[in-house]
Amino acid sequence: MPALQQLSTISLEQYEALPEDIRAEVYDGQIRYMASPSQIHQSILLELSTLLNSYVKNGKGDCKVFPAPFDVKLSDHPLTIVQPDIMIVCDREKLDENRCNGAPDFIIEIVSPGNPSDDYIRKAYYYQHYGVREYWIVDPRRRMVTVNYFEGNLINVAYSFDAAVKVNIYEDLYINFAEIAGLLNI
Repeated sequence: MPALQQLSTISLEQYEALPEDIRAEVYDGQIRYMASPSQIHQSILLELSTLLNSYVKNGKGDCKVFPAPFDVKLSDHPLTIVQPDIMIVCDREKLDENRCNGAPDFIIEIVSPGNPSDDYIRKAYYYQHYGVREYWIVDPRRRMVTVNYFEGNLINVAYSFDAAVKVNIYEDLYINFAEIAGLLNI
């Protein structure tokens, strides 16, 4: 593993050869290792994934919901691979056995206390740049949800955990964060 940290860039083959227990993303060919998520992170991920998957399964088109870890290859040159906490992919042509090749329609990232700038700055830039339609940042410590609906030019719209937040890629889907916060005691 130390040899990979010394490389100036990583190839897709090198990324795919990483051990399965290694969590990593690649930005412009540079690998970034990720820590394991916390209990609250995983609890929020489970609740949101369940809500989104139930909605999608009840006749909302050909979209699929994927919780992490599932790779998204945003670019081949330079290699850019991310693992969003939750994503919805509506163009099934982008999916193969290993990953989503291209931008998902909807992404949620749950902020980890150790690297909030990754979600608020780095990932927001990459997701907008590569064509994600809608990107949410769920911040349990601040009890805030930041919505970036790039397709509709709504950027950095903040909601408290007391709000029901509209998923803009759908006409009739709202997520009630007060219910989630109550279930999880946050």
